[in-house]
Amino acid sequence: QVQLVESGGGLVQAGGSLRLACAASGRTSSSYAMGWFRQAPGKEREFVSGISRSGGSTHYADSVKGRFTISRDNAKNTVYLQMNSLKPDDTAVYYCAARQYYSDYEVITLQHRYDYWGQGTQVTVSS
Repeated sequence: QVQLVESGGGLVQAGGSLRLACAASGRTSSSYAMGWFRQAPGKEREFVSGISRSGGSTHYADSVKGRFTISRDNAKNTVYLQMNSLKPDDTAVYYCAARQYYSDYEVITLQHRYDYWGQGTQVTVSS
């Protein structure tokens, strides 16, 4: 079992930046592939970014590519999402997800493949 707690959300103006953090407790997170998803009001939850358990591979949704950066610090059991050049369309609740996985390099992008989820953190971007 692993518990995930997101932090770092808030209200920011368009063009601004935020850094989300996802702290994992329980079993060591270094054996887990991790991902960030988001859900805007009235929309389905969607993939934002993922990172392999080693941190050697990452993947981004086209809508955030070049603006968001995912990283992880396995010593701190924490995954980060640096969000720059934020747009009003980025407004959503952001969720962290984890799955214990064998591969050091594969990134999981499908939400049904993740076993553990955080409670989410609200990101609001004003125009």
